[in-house]
This record gives sequence, C-alpha cells and structure tokens, in this order.
Amino acid sequence: MATISTQLRNFKEPNKEELNRFFFSLPPEEVHANGADTDHANEKEKAFSGTEKMDINAVLSLGEQGLEDSYAGKLHLLPPYLSFASVDRKSVRFTIPLCTIRRVERLNTRTGVFALSLAVWHGMKIVIQLTALRPTADLFCTLLRDALKAQLQQGQMKAMKNFVRTCYSEALLSSPSATVAENDKVDPDANAGALAEGNNPVGEGDGFHGGLGLKFKFPGDPKKLREASKIKLWTTYLRSHGRNLSLLRYPQFTRLVQVGLPNRLRGEIWETLSGSMYLRFANPGLYRKLLEDNKNITSASIDDIEKDLHRSLPEYSAYQTEEGISTLRRVLTAYSFKNPELGYCQAMNILAAAILIYLSEEQAFWLLDVLCDRLLPGYYSPSMHGTLLDQRVFESLVHKCLPMIHEHFHTVDVQLSVASLPWFLSLYINSMPMIFAFRIVDCFFCMGPKVLFQVGLAILKINGEALLEVQDDGGFISLMRDYFASLGDSAHPHSTDPRTRAITRFQELLLVSFREFSVITDETIQAERRKFRTDVISSIEVFSKRAAVRSLKRHGRFNKDQLGLVYDALFKAICVIPAETQSIPPPNLLDPDKTTEQKQETRIGLRTFRVFLSEIATWGRNEKIVSNGFQERVDREVAEHEFIDRLYYFWDTSCLGTLSFQDLVDGLDGVMFNDLMDNIEWFFNLHDKDKDGSLTKDEVLVLSESLLFIFRYEVGDAYLGAVSRFMTNAFEYGDALLPQETNEDGSLKSPTVGNNQPYLNLATFRMVVLADEILESFFETDLSASFRLEPVVDVPLTPSSSGLLGGLLSNIVTDGNKRLFNRVTDEIGKTIGKHQVTHRPSIGRQMILQEPKARESLLTPSMRRSSSKSSLSITETSSPGATNIPSTPSSLTLRSQADISSSELSPLPHVKAATAALMERTPFAIDDAGDDDDDDDDFPEHEGEPDDQVMDEVDAFLEAHDSGLSEAEKKLAEDVAKAPPIK
Repeated sequence: MATISTQLRNFKEPNKEELNRFFFSLPPEEVHANGADTDHANEKEKAFSGTEKMDINAVLSLGEQGLEDSYAGKLHLLPPYLSFASVDRKSVRFTIPLCTIRRVERLNTRTGVFALSLAVWHGMKIVIQLTALRPTADLFCTLLRDALKAQLQQGQMKAMKNFVRTCYSEALLSSPSATVAENDKVDPDANAGALAEGNNPVGEGDGFHGGLGLKFKFPGDPKKLREASKIKLWTTYLRSHGRNLSLLRYPQFTRLVQVGLPNRLRGEIWETLSGSMYLRFANPGLYRKLLEDNKNITSASIDDIEKDLHRSLPEYSAYQTEEGISTLRRVLTAYSFKNPELGYCQAMNILAAAILIYLSEEQAFWLLDVLCDRLLPGYYSPSMHGTLLDQRVFESLVHKCLPMIHEHFHTVDVQLSVASLPWFLSLYINSMPMIFAFRIVDCFFCMGPKVLFQVGLAILKINGEALLEVQDDGGFISLMRDYFASLGDSAHPHSTDPRTRAITRFQELLLVSFREFSVITDETIQAERRKFRTDVISSIEVFSKRAAVRSLKRHGRFNKDQLGLVYDALFKAICVIPAETQSIPPPNLLDPDKTTEQKQETRIGLRTFRVFLSEIATWGRNEKIVSNGFQERVDREVAEHEFIDRLYYFWDTSCLGTLSFQDLVDGLDGVMFNDLMDNIEWFFNLHDKDKDGSLTKDEVLVLSESLLFIFRYEVGDAYLGAVSRFMTNAFEYGDALLPQETNEDGSLKSPTVGNNQPYLNLATFRMVVLADEILESFFETDLSASFRLEPVVDVPLTPSSSGLLGGLLSNIVTDGNKRLFNRVTDEIGKTIGKHQVTHRPSIGRQMILQEPKARESLLTPSMRRSSSKSSLSITETSSPGATNIPSTPSSLTLRSQADISSSELSPLPHVKAATAALMERTPFAIDDAGDDDDDDDDFPEHEGEPDDQVMDEVDAFLEAHDSGLSEAEKKLAEDVAKAPPIK
C-alpha cells in the first residue's frame, strides 16, 4: 500500500508575528486543540475579536529596589498575553497571561516620563517605563485596558486560582517558615500513585502535580546532585521574580538552569519555558476528555504504542510496573487522538517516558504536544524530515567548525548520523546517563534547539583525537558509548589543584558547548535549515516514490519507469488538490472482537482524480494555444465531464469512493495496452451501469456524449460525423433486433422498449463500431494512445525567502503576477489584432474531409422494419439515472497518517539502524535513585560550603549581560520605580 504525503511541500517560512510567538513560547493563536469545547473556543474568539496587538519600546524594572538592574527592551501586547524582551533578546524576558495582572496604575513621575506599575498575582510589582511618544503610549494603555476587560469577562482570572494550585512552586513558597523537607513530605504521598486503581491520572490529586519520581524516586543520588542547595537557591529566586504563570527570566534564571534544576521543580520549569503551561491553562480537562471519548476506539497507532511500551526506559523502576506502563500508555494514546495525522511515531515513547518522571500525565501530554509540533517539528513523523534536516545541518556545522574530523569521516566512510541521529531524536536521553541528559534538556528548554547542536559539536571536539583514529561506524559508536559512561569522572584526574580535579567531564562538556560554540545561534540554525530543506524534501520524495512502486501488489504490463511516471502524475495531482481524509471502517459484524491491522495508503477523491487524469489523458485537459504578438503560451485547464466521473467510479473496484495508487495502475493497465476488440469491450463495460451485458437507450446516448467529449477539439467534422453515424446505426440495428410484435390484424407493429430496458448488447455494439472507419481507427490505436505517460513538470517547492533579493523575487514572481501579466498582454494583443486562441486536439489525427454522401444502412432488406428516426425521437436526452453515479461507498476503511511506520519512509539507508539503536539504551549505574528523605541535611563532602558555590560551575562560560541603558537612564529608572501612583 502506498502512502503519498505532500505535507513537506506546504512548509512556509514563519512571518514576524509567528517568530515572536515562538520566541515567547506562545501557542499559535489560530490553532485550537482537537476536542476542545467549541463553545468555549468561540467565546475566546469573541472576547478577543476587538483587541489588537501592539509592541512598544519600554524599560523594565522590578518594584523592589536593588534586586535587579533595569533593562531596556520592547513590550509586546499579544492578547491574552503580555510579553517583554530586552534589547539583546537574551538577558531578560517574560511572558505572563493578562489574567495574572491584578492591578495597573500609572505612576506620578517627572514630566515626559510615562510609567505603569503592574501588580501581578503573586504580589510582585513590575514597573514599566514606556519610552515612546505620548499618543503611542496612550494607545498602548487603551489596548491593554480592553484586553484586561476581555479576560475579566471570560472568567480566566477566577480559573487561575485553581490552576496555580497544581504547581509545585506554590507548595514550595506557601509557608516561608516551612523547610523544604516538610513541604516535600506532605504532598508526594497524596499525589503520586493516585492511579493505582486505574481511575485518575498519576500525580493529579488535589495538591500539586508531579511525575512518577514522587513515588518511584528520581534518577541519581540527591546528595551528590546537591538537591537541597538548589532548592534553596530557587526558593529565593521564585519569591522575588514570580513563579509558574508570572515567572520573570533574568540572567540569574539562566545560571540556575545551567546548574541543573531540582528534581521536584524540574517539571514545572519545563512547562513554563516551553509554553505548554499556557496550553494546559487554556484547555482545562481536555486530556481527560480525549481519553474518555476514545476509550473503546482502536487504531494502528495504538498497536504501535503497545509494541514500544516495554522498551521505554526499562531500567527505570516505574516502567517495570503496570502503573508506570499504564501512565505512559495513556499519554501516548491521548496524543495520538489529539493529532491523528501524526498519531504515534517511534522514539516518542522515549521522550514521553522521560518527561513523565517529572510531570503528571496532563502536564506531559501538553509538553509532548509542544515538543512534537513546535520545538522539534518533523522529528516524530513517518518521514522523520525534521530529524534528517537537522542531521544535514549538523554535518554542515561539523564541516565548518571541525573540518579535520569531517574530512577523516569522509575518508574512512563513517556516517556521522549513525551516532548523532539518536542524540537528537531522544534529546541525548537514550545516549548518556539520565542525570546528565536531563541537564541538557534543561538547557534545551531554556535556550532553544541550538543547544542540541552545541552539545553535539562539543562531544566531537572533546573526543577529537580519538575520533581521528576511528576506522568504521562500529568504532565510532563504541567510542561514544565509552565517553558517555565516563561523564561523571574527573576531566583532569591528575591535576594537583583540588578545584580543577573536581571538574567532571560533563561540566567540561557544558563549558565547551556554551563557550567555544556560542557562535551557533538560532539564526545560524534557521539559515542552515533553509539551505538544505529543498534537498532533504527531494530525497524523501524520491525514496517515497520507490517505496510506493515496490509496495504495489500488481504491476500489470507496466515497467518500473512507467509506474514511476504514473506516480509522478498522482503526486502532482495531490499537490494541487490534497487527498481525501480517511474514515473509520464499519465494525466487523461477524466477529466484533477481531481487528485487522491495516497500514495506511493514500486515496484520492474525484477532484484530485480529474487533475491526475489531465496529466495522463490528452482529452482530460483543455489546452489553449494563446498567441498575442508578445508571447505564445499554452494554458492548461482541467476538464470536467460526466465521462471522467464515470471512469473514476469504474476504476473504484473496492467501492470505497476513493482511488488508491494500485487502483489507478490497474485501471490504466486495463486500457493502455488493449487491442481493438479489448478497447471496444472496455468502452462498452464503462457505460454499462448495471453490468447486465446490455446498454439501455439512455446509456447509448451517454456513450455518444462521451465520444463527443473526447472528439470536442478535433479539426473538421469527420469525428462529429462518425458519432452521428454511430447513433443512427446503433438505434436502427437495436430496433431491428427487438422481438417482433403483431397487431390484432396480423400486421407488424413498431417495437417499443423503455429507456432503461436492455437495448444493445456487446456484439451489436462491436458491429456498429466496426462499420465506421473513423471509430474503428479510434478504438484500435487512438484510445490507448490518448493515455500518455510523459515526464510531469515538477511542482516547485515553496521558495525560502532568504535575504533581501530572495524576498523580492518571491514577492514578484508569483502565480498571481504571472496571470496578471498574461491578461495584460492578451488585452494588448486584442487591441492590435494579434490575439489568437487555438485549442489543441486530443487525438490530433489528420482526417481527409470528404463530401457528404448517402448513408448505407447496416441492415439487410429483410431486417428493415422500422425507421431509425422514430427510434431517435423516443429520447432526446439521457435520463438522470444514466448520469448519476452512486458515490456512496459500501464500506469505509480506517486509514490514519501515523499507521505507517517510520522505517518504511526513512529516506536514508542507515536511518533504520540508527532508529533501532535508539530503542536500546545502555543502563548507567549513576542513574540509580538515591534516598531523598534527608536531602536537606548537610553533606559531608560539602560541609561548610555556602549554597552560592553551586553556581561556580557555570560562571566560566556566562556572558556579560547588557541592560541597554546608559547611567543616566538607569538613574531615571530607579526614580521611576520609587514614584507613587497617580491618584
């Protein structure tokens, strides 16, 4: 079965607004979650239909003096969110829902300074100085006020109170006098394992949400990971910089993330950084609703999920129990129903299993959605186009940054992607110890996908000397496995300096990643992706074409090259009009419990079939040769006629109402290689609607109309005369073969037959056709020859507007502008009298025009007993029954986009091996969970060490942060923060 996807060609470069939403981790505003309450979504749209977006220059300060510096930047109003980014777009940023703002006041400052004070939900005060002209600042305030009113009317401010209770930071800071250990000992037992009975999702009780680690412990030893010190540092930061929905990201935040997140806080920070928290807040209860609505529904995705459940981090204790397996199953199943086009793809289980250690089911569901759709688009799809594209980008970066390694790998034919593809697919989780991989994931959510490339380059650089000795893929993989197993060892074991000796290989990896490869930016990655996207898409399409041809069960009389041309025509048609959406098959009435696993195949509808036929059959298109004195061009249009519709349903032998690649091959094979008699029989059967071996009078008229449609653009009237003679002979001979009836006086009377009664059989039809030289020639050669397999003009990929020139060209050379130019030149050609339009004939055979002569009857004198004119006068037009083809399929088949496994569409030979290696994870002893009951006690190895020293390991590669303000502007910002509100 063939799967043909044109989704890769639909990619468009994001515009400025989309890039802003991605930068601030906001969900796409036009996309509503599948299964969400429609009324609720409509209320949101109405509430924000009158609100506008706006950005304005501003200076951000915290209300508490001396806590943080003031930063200049840009404030964005993106209802229902308010966002800010500093000038360098990395020092300070925040994204807060408008419903978290409790009060807005204008400050009474010196003349010319327009400042606002925002009091947010958690008691934090934000001072924003609008550094724009007064009318612009007034407009911004007006829009902000309208957006806040819309939030109040929608009731989001009330909903937030219950939502923040699900966040661990609320429990952490609820009691300032409580110790970390006390907070940690209260909620885990109340929340973890709530689904032991299979009724409620794990970690979603009345308290904060948490992952499987609350019950089955987190990877690693909490004492060695300094969990207590990290918790104290984060408690201090969250208390002054907000938390969950109102979190502000200052330079100190990035430092804390690079050091490593505390286990119990990791899930919430991941949610905030990725933006999945906003989706969970905007779609309450959707996860449970998806599970309930699809409780008894099965699909091929669910079967694939079952196969991979027990291969998902099997060394972690939770996934050695039914509780952990059930949790993972529900998350993957819910996502497959939310995104049925993607469903489930291999490696998603590794990702979901990892994040479920730190997040509840609902949290993991939304985080998985953000990862697959926005952060790592195309990574977890049947074609794996996102992963393959980033592998090309990674190889290009290795060639630029590490040319010696690249040259050596090319010399010894070592495939870099054999090892690097699993790194990217699993975010390094399946390659290195989890305690280190999760720290890379921390940085990934904080700084974006560029971290994957920076870490990959650092791994190769650190092992550069050993890599130059590698001679094959096996040696490369073995070297990487040994390196990952030693990440916890000292990077300088023989150093005399204790501090240097304490630096581990993993700390060295981060140091090299963020210092030496800081030149790898998001803009660098995007530019490289634009550079290689077309090549990757082309290679995937070529591989998909070969796979589709190989999957055919019957090739007929076509060779592989001809099948490739049929595929090209089908692919172009699907690019113009997408394939039909597949439906769920009816239940098996004989055996309801019996399920048949069916892989997906692409099936096209009638509109797509018309486009396909216009590429194959000369009569399936209208080709006009236009000459206007300036240019000569051929305008092609898709023809529409009942004959094409009849052919569509004639080839639908499975009665599904759609056609597959196999159906098209079988249909073309039944006509393109026929001889004279076979073509006559094929044309007869095509018009025999009820398949009784005879044509009715209405069907004879419809058959004549089909011939007229095929001959519509032929030069002269020879073909028109042939059809006219055919109709006369058909009715004359048909009447002659009817049973004879006599009147009461014994005389013969004219036979009568209904329009829908059998009238003309195959033998008679064959005789009538062979009586005409033109029709005989048509059925002998021209009909089969009208189906032409020629190279299809490729549908161009969407151009990437890279650079100023590329953007100008993409805006100028468009289909609309081409049509406009053609219309202008045509009008000028008409004015000067040089405009000519000629239709290209479908058959193109030069017929000798002859003078009309008397028609010779096919009947012998004894058979002539009725006038053909009376027969022709019986019916003037075909009845509706002869033209309406039943389009209701007798059965439907379940076909989901994710039913086909990624191995069938992987366009590189080594992808299958790399994917198989991805599913096999080496267990590391360092990941063994330790006892965290007393993780806040003083550790012997760090006794007397202040908590601030936890930050030392990242100080070496931190960059200086520029606030974007002069000394005078900083002084002004301090004065504004102290200003009282206007009364």
